[in-house]
Amino acid sequence: MVMGDLPEQTDLVVVGGGPGGYAAAFRAADLGMDVTVVSDEPRLGGVCLLRGCIPSKALLHVAEVLNLAEEAEQMGVAFGEPKVDLDAVRGWKDGVVDHLVSGLESIAERRGVRIVKGRARFDSPRRVHVRDVGFLEFQQAIVATGSRPTPLPGTEFGGRIMSSDGALDLPDVPERLLVVGGGYIGLEMGSVYAALGSRVTLVEMLDRLMPNADGDLVEPLAQRVGERFAGVHLDTKVTEVRQSEDGVEVAFDGSDAPDETTFERLLIAVGRQPNADTLGLENTGVDLDDDGFVLVDERRRTADERIYAIGDVAGGMLLAHEAMHEGVVAAEAIAGEPSAYDVRAVPAVVYTDPAVAWCGLSEQQAQAEGRDVQVTRFPWRASGRALTMNATEGFTKLVVEPQSQRVLGWGMVGRHAEAMIAEGVLSVEMAAVARDLALTMHPHPTLSETVQEVAQTLAQGATTHLPPGGG
Repeated sequence: MVMGDLPEQTDLVVVGGGPGGYAAAFRAADLGMDVTVVSDEPRLGGVCLLRGCIPSKALLHVAEVLNLAEEAEQMGVAFGEPKVDLDAVRGWKDGVVDHLVSGLESIAERRGVRIVKGRARFDSPRRVHVRDVGFLEFQQAIVATGSRPTPLPGTEFGGRIMSSDGALDLPDVPERLLVVGGGYIGLEMGSVYAALGSRVTLVEMLDRLMPNADGDLVEPLAQRVGERFAGVHLDTKVTEVRQSEDGVEVAFDGSDAPDETTFERLLIAVGRQPNADTLGLENTGVDLDDDGFVLVDERRRTADERIYAIGDVAGGMLLAHEAMHEGVVAAEAIAGEPSAYDVRAVPAVVYTDPAVAWCGLSEQQAQAEGRDVQVTRFPWRASGRALTMNATEGFTKLVVEPQSQRVLGWGMVGRHAEAMIAEGVLSVEMAAVARDLALTMHPHPTLSETVQEVAQTLAQGATTHLPPGGG
């Protein structure tokens, strides 16, 4: 790995060093290409590793520990009032990030991938200019520049108004925090700050939290959030934001809108926008859609045959694992491999307590498309393992094609749903039928056993731990 040394030309330039970018670079190197990654980040890893997925999960684990300590009193174990050392928490989070960054840089070096620090801009379909470094000619390019948080109209991030990036820096634990946005970022970061001691108020402009997920999956989480947050207000819009040295004054409008209130900090989590507008793509043949995302085909190739795009900048679900998969596809396509992005199921996970995960065809998607599906649920109150973990609010949900019982989609809500959804993804990708899962032996007692039991309900008409007809 060469840090900051720009060659005159390279087989493949990858613009962006996040999960999609480094996955593409590593695969391309394995396939024999000379690869140069250009990134304006100080370290390899992109938003996911430096300011997103990994630090947020480190903080969510801290929140989980605090919540579990509180719940332990129901089991006869009392730990007393927790003492939070914010500097130590930051150190823990940063240490996790540093460890993973070091590992990535070592892997890049061993693969011979060149890493150049600087902001890249295309000045032609065959050359990029790296600011303060020089020019680089390429045979092929992969754009992997990701996305950035979107502010509310009339606001900008800074001071007491935080994006998810700012919230993850953990500047303090505000007495009162307003979270705008009821998607996964708002719910995850709101949960962290609530566990650390903030009085969290969340507002969402739509009529329920997480509108992209099935409503039944969200209900247990909404109930828990309602208990832990100071307030949750749906059908509510922010109409005015005034920042001062002492706080942020916010006015609202909506059927459940709170009165105008002052908060110590405001977290805006209303969406993300692609980082495609400063890349000089107008100097290439690359096309963008109306929202600014790069248009690509199933091989992740743009309208310019030498340039590919992956990850958030090319749209989709804006998930790190999606970007990594696309990165491998793009690298293999460039190398002439018969590779294409043709996945049937992209897993989505919200790392809250309880966690929510789903993949494949959702129930609400089937309804919107007018598709006939059969849906079955296994309640975790019938799971021995869930009872031992005091996690009975969850359930496992299976969506199948009625005639064949082919598995089309899954939903899970409850502890460790993020780990269990992978089996669901595999079953969709392999076109499994319910009987395949019903006949697959699962260890007892485990939460994964609920996958087998919900499949048995469909394939056999009944399952061991529920009475006939459900319960």
